[in-house]
Formats: sequence, structure tokens, C-alpha cells
Amino acid sequence: MLMNRRQFLQILAAASVAGFPLHSFAGSNGRSLYDLPRYGNVSLLHYTDCHGQLNPVYFREPNINIGVAGMRNQPPHLVGEALLKHFGIDGGGKLSHAFTYLDFVKAAEQYGRVGGFAHLSTLVKQMKASRPGALLLDGGDTWGGGTGTGVWTYAQDMVDAQKLLGVDVMTGHWEFTYGADRVSEIVENDFADAGIDFVAQNVTDVDWGDQIFKPYVIREINGVNVAIVGQAFPYTPIANPRFMVEQWTFGIRPDDMQRQVNAARAEGAEIVVVLSHNGMDVDLKMASMVDGIDAIFGGHTHDGVPAPTPVKTPNGGTCLVTNAGSNAKFLGVMDFDFRDGKIQGWKYNLLPVFSNLIEGDAEMQDYITTMRNQEVTFDGETFNMEQKLSEELAVTESLLFRRGNFNGTFDQLIVDALNEQIDAQIAFSPGFRWGTSVLPGMPITFEHVMDQTGLTYPAVTRNVMTGAQIKTILEDVADNLFHEDPFFQQGGDMVRVGGLKYAINPGNSIGERILEMEFDGKPLDPDKEYVVAGWASVQEQPAGDTGRKIWDVVTDYLRDRKTVRIDDLNEPVVKGVGEDNLGYVPTAKT
Repeated sequence: MLMNRRQFLQILAAASVAGFPLHSFAGSNGRSLYDLPRYGNVSLLHYTDCHGQLNPVYFREPNINIGVAGMRNQPPHLVGEALLKHFGIDGGGKLSHAFTYLDFVKAAEQYGRVGGFAHLSTLVKQMKASRPGALLLDGGDTWGGGTGTGVWTYAQDMVDAQKLLGVDVMTGHWEFTYGADRVSEIVENDFADAGIDFVAQNVTDVDWGDQIFKPYVIREINGVNVAIVGQAFPYTPIANPRFMVEQWTFGIRPDDMQRQVNAARAEGAEIVVVLSHNGMDVDLKMASMVDGIDAIFGGHTHDGVPAPTPVKTPNGGTCLVTNAGSNAKFLGVMDFDFRDGKIQGWKYNLLPVFSNLIEGDAEMQDYITTMRNQEVTFDGETFNMEQKLSEELAVTESLLFRRGNFNGTFDQLIVDALNEQIDAQIAFSPGFRWGTSVLPGMPITFEHVMDQTGLTYPAVTRNVMTGAQIKTILEDVADNLFHEDPFFQQGGDMVRVGGLKYAINPGNSIGERILEMEFDGKPLDPDKEYVVAGWASVQEQPAGDTGRKIWDVVTDYLRDRKTVRIDDLNEPVVKGVGEDNLGYVPTAKT
């Protein structure tokens, strides 16, 4: 059941994109955003990168998402007003709040939280009821990276939620950080019993090259055979601990993708889509190299893109590339009209999930409440999860957020905590894109800390590095983010730094992007040694392990502080980007 329908009719439009042109997102026919008449005969629903967020959250979209080379000023590298203009969305309303950072605090207070599996479940049920046979696709990053309940239950919290939500097909990334044995256990038991397919054409055995998972499945929708090909995150053993999946290889593998698409077509598939965790830039390039893919449902880079990007394939066809954001904040709805052996038309809607405007599904809400009130034993401690997560550690006077290429205020809090608690001069924190936002005046709870740090390799390290080694680290991460070839990008953001200032030119080559490094008011000495704190090492036994977990370090810091205020966000000086780059709005100007 939907709530506040009158508000929808007054403020929201159709949000329907039908074929071309693509740059018209907000319609004017007066329908509610969620009243989508059935179109065609094949429907696919898609969400991705929820990162374990079962309850509604605040989540600020980035003001810095720089595109380089051919990706410059193209989706997904548009922020703020530029994004609204490109997709024809009016500013100042709910859609503006959903897709941009603009007036975030004011809009968040006005429109409330987003996401929540109970609210998403209501929306999924409504879409499936109006679209018989529709499939629900989960793009991955569902089990891991971002919650206490996920860490403490070894992902069972999300697995049971997926079954209740009605997921049909899934691919993965952070799922693999629970280890190969745990992933296999879930796929072979929980998923098999629930009829959920886990697909990944690019994951094979190291020794024999055998497929670890099904490369694709074919499902029949209203008499039409639809193939869903899986593409797991290709850089899993680099971006995450290799030892957790040491017998599995990954990779982008466009040639293998072509073979799988051809095989699916030969098996009778009439529509072929890819469920991908590549990241949108990689998906755009892959779409241009492979024939026979009708659409890519993408994830990993957390880009909420209101309309698909059409890409010409080698044989002159068109592949529609989409990306459905993060945190269960959006539900993508793709409708195809398939007749006479081909797709005659399509409509796509990326629906924001406003939790105060959709009544939560009672069955899902009961599950979430019951699950969170369980007692668990973790690291020798037995506790009630809800009680532990609800502990108030401090109060923030500033907006705390993570998302953005260079730094966020919650990341600043983390590196400040590392420097103080670990007695370091410089601190590094990974450029993860997961992590919820906390509004000014709100208490910072232990749950908020786990939203930013909850992963399966949380060891905090303290090491000595030379200035030259520090520069090498920053250069490597910058190349992962700003390489002109998307196939060399790994999809995260820049490592966050504390105690160190620097400049960056994203358009330069590797070795030349990081400039003007400074520590304590003086140039960083390449030969001098500095004490550096960090966390989330991908090594099984990280050097300099302090024996502390990152969430304990941040928690102790907050308990000591009581209040948090971040007035000076430590971001690099960005050079060579220019005011005409539509993916860059300096944080100071937001």
C-alpha cells in the first residue's frame, strides 16, 4: 500500500523513459512515480549494492565524480545541477534529492530516509503484481561491506532477506569476502532451496579453468526466453583479500562474455541481458565490444543513473547500459515489448525508494526486527545485536558522509581516530563507496560506525613508510581511479588520508598525478620515514597488525570526544580538471 499519494501527484511525475530520446526523465501526465502501467511483455527488476542496509538510511550522493578521457562529462560522471539538466529533472524536489547531493541536509529533513528492505519489498511486490513473470535481479554487494549484522551472522541476515524479497538471480563482489567456502555453502544450500541462481561467467577454477558458478541462466517470461549472464567484480582478488578465494580467478573477460552470449542465443534465448558488477565505465566499454547483449544491469560504482546509456555494439546493434545506485535506495524497472522475434520497444524507470512514502511490507519488517534482536556470539562476546548497534557514542555537529572521489567527513573522522588512537603521523583509510550519512545534531551510534567499517578483515596496522613509499601508494590508487582505459579501473575512490596534504591532477599519467605532498607544513621528504596507520589490509597476516579492529578504534575515539565537528575537510587540491568538468563541484562550494 502506498502512502501520501496526494504529495506524489503534486510533486512527482511519471519518471518514465520510453526509447529515444533519453534525456527526459520527469514527465507531466500527473501520475504517481510508483503508478507504472505495464508495458510490453518482459519485465526485469534490478537493485544493487545495498551493502547490507535492511533499514532506511540517509545517503548523500557525491559532489565529486570526475570522468577522464572519453568518460569526461558523460554519465555516470555528472553531479548536482549538471545531472539534473542532463536528465531533465526539476531541481528542488524529491527526484533532485534522490539523485544529487544538492541541499542535502534540508532535503533529507524534508523527505526523510531512503531505502529499507521492508519498503523495497512493498515496491517489488507491486511491480511483480502488475508485471506477471517479472524477475528480480540482485547486482551484488548485498552480503558484505557495511553492517554489524552482516559481520556477526556471516551474511545470513541478508541471505534470509533476499529469499523473503523474492530475488531470482544474483551476481557478486563483497560476497566473496566471506570466503569461498561460505559463498559455496549459501549458493548450494540457501539459494538452491529458494530457487535463486548465482551467476558469474568470469569466475573460474585456478587449476582447471572450470566455471565455479553458472555463467548464465535462461528464464521464460510470458513465453519469451530471457538469458541473464553474470559478471562478478573482475578485480576481486586485487581489491579484496586474495587468500579468501585463492582457488578462483576473476577478470573482465569480454571474449568469454561473447562466447557465453552466443551460447545462450544458441540455446534459445530471445533476449540476453548481463547482470554486472563491473562498474559503469567498464560496462560501457564491454557493451561496445560484445554483440548480442540487449541490456546491462550494472553495479559496483554506486551510480544512480536515471536513464540507460545506449551503446553501439560491433555489429551495429544497441545495448542499454544501466546502473541502479546503492543502499537499496533505488529499484530499476526495465520493460521490453518483444514481438515478432525482436524487441519492438522498451521503457526504463529508476524508482527512488522513499521510505516515508511507501508503507513497509509487514512480513519483511517482522523479519528484520526479529533478526536484529537476536543474541549472537562474536569474538568471544555474547550480545543482543539491536542493543549493541543502538549504543550512542557521540553527537555530530557536522554532516557526516563518505561518498566522493577524494574524502568525506566520516572518512575524516576515521583517519583522525587512527592518528590519535594509534599514535601515527599519517593515516590511510580505504576509498570505499559504501557507508551511510549522519545528519547534524544526530547521535552517532555504534551502528553508524559499523556502516562505515563493517567488513571481514578489520585489522588496524601501524607501520613505518618513507615519503617515496607513501607517494607510490597514492599514485597506484589514483591510477586505479583515473586511468583513461576503464578496463584498468577498479571502481573505488581515492584512499583517504589524515595528516598529509597533497595536490592531484587526474588527467596526468601514473607517477605524475600526485603533486605537492606536504606534512606538518613542510614538503614530504621522500627519504624520511613516517609512522602510518591504516586498516583493511588485503594480506592474511598484515604487517604492523596492532591487534585492534577498526570499529573499536573509532568507537573509543568517539566515546572520548562526545561531540564531533569537522570544519576543515582534508581534500587534495585538484588540478587540471577545470570548471567545465561536470563531475566536479568542490566540497567547499556545496
